[in-house]
Amino acid sequence: MASKAPTFYEEITAATQHFREFGFRSQNQLDEWVARIRRAALLQLKTPAETERVLKRALTERYSNLITKAGVLKTMPEVSRFTLDKLKPQLRKELDRRILASANLIKLNRAKAIDTTLSRFQGWATAIPAGGSNAPEARADKELMRKALARMPFEERRVIIDQSHKMIAALRDTVAVGGGALAGIWHSPWRRPGYQYREDHKERDEQWYAIRDNWAIEKGLMKPGSNGYLDSIDGPGFLPFCSCSLQYVFSLNKLPPDMLTKAGMYGVTLKSTAPQS
Repeated sequence: MASKAPTFYEEITAATQHFREFGFRSQNQLDEWVARIRRAALLQLKTPAETERVLKRALTERYSNLITKAGVLKTMPEVSRFTLDKLKPQLRKELDRRILASANLIKLNRAKAIDTTLSRFQGWATAIPAGGSNAPEARADKELMRKALARMPFEERRVIIDQSHKMIAALRDTVAVGGGALAGIWHSPWRRPGYQYREDHKERDEQWYAIRDNWAIEKGLMKPGSNGYLDSIDGPGFLPFCSCSLQYVFSLNKLPPDMLTKAGMYGVTLKSTAPQS
């Protein structure tokens, strides 16, 4: 019966005990311990295939709720089911793109965590003179060496959450633009306890931004307004861990006055004074 491979913590413990007893004597010996720790670290973490299955399941579930089950139409009743169905090939590409991006990001984070762990270990080990050290064992040293790796499950969850928000923002934007949205109202959750908001995003809260080249602008009924176009700023979810969102507006009569031209104001007035059937 094959013996069970040492855990990452067991290898770190064995390595620190070895160097405390004998000290740093040769690079070859250090390289052997580094290789052992690396193998144990890789065994402790999920395989790339396992990680991809988890994030694919998470992102696909969010996509299904928003697009397949048409949840996006609850916040955009102006968009027809026909328009949503027509946009699905484009929306599906965004899901596939986000899964690939998430997998690559987790892969990079994994490599960085392992490299950080090994770098800390090598820095610690090479500081111990040949012959070892009688200094009391510092648990903090060992904990520092394994800290980056211990955070990996948390970091993977953060990646999935962040990439989910980015995907949802991109999907909603595609549906809104495809459905004829005129503008978006920025919403920042800066009041949410614990949320680390960006100051400029807080300042955008409740501000209006025009969608470039929409039908109302092409007809001369609408203009950008004081805040300009939405594509001139970083959108919701664009920056890491941004949880801002947009409320899309589809009707001229819901726009603020500074976003209407004279022709647009006239059209809104006519519509509001037209007799009801």
